[in-house]
Amino acid sequence: MLTKDASSESASTGFTAAEHAAMKQRAAELRAEGKSGVKKADGLQGVLDAINKMDPEDRALAERVHVVATTNAPDLSPKTWYGMPAYTNADGKVVFCFKNAGKFSTRYSTLEFQDAAHLDDGEIWPVSFALQTWSPAVEKRVVELISAAIA
Repeated sequence: MLTKDASSESASTGFTAAEHAAMKQRAAELRAEGKSGVKKADGLQGVLDAINKMDPEDRALAERVHVVATTNAPDLSPKTWYGMPAYTNADGKVVFCFKNAGKFSTRYSTLEFQDAAHLDDGEIWPVSFALQTWSPAVEKRVVELISAAIA
């Protein structure tokens, strides 16, 4: 169950109409840029389609992760990776992905960071984080993780 607050107002009902319009506009802008733009637009559309196919609980989390990722890491490109929403760096390497619970019949979704993420901390560090609900505290932590991953 998702908590309701100002930052996750649309979490229980999906993307807002304004968010949908902005994403469609961005996809059109990318397509207008030519071949590389079309690839980015197709990646964005693939992520949106993958999110749309998820169960409602997973979809709500994935949508919030997508908004946080595109807001806080605009240089990353969305694409699907093994059918999951993922975000790649300029070299095309996956930095992180959202692994929804329904895809693998697990009890929670995860935010998973890959080798391209800069989360190294000593000899051992976490790269996978369970997500069950969205709250201001969860959003803050996800922003921190994504920011560290691209630093």
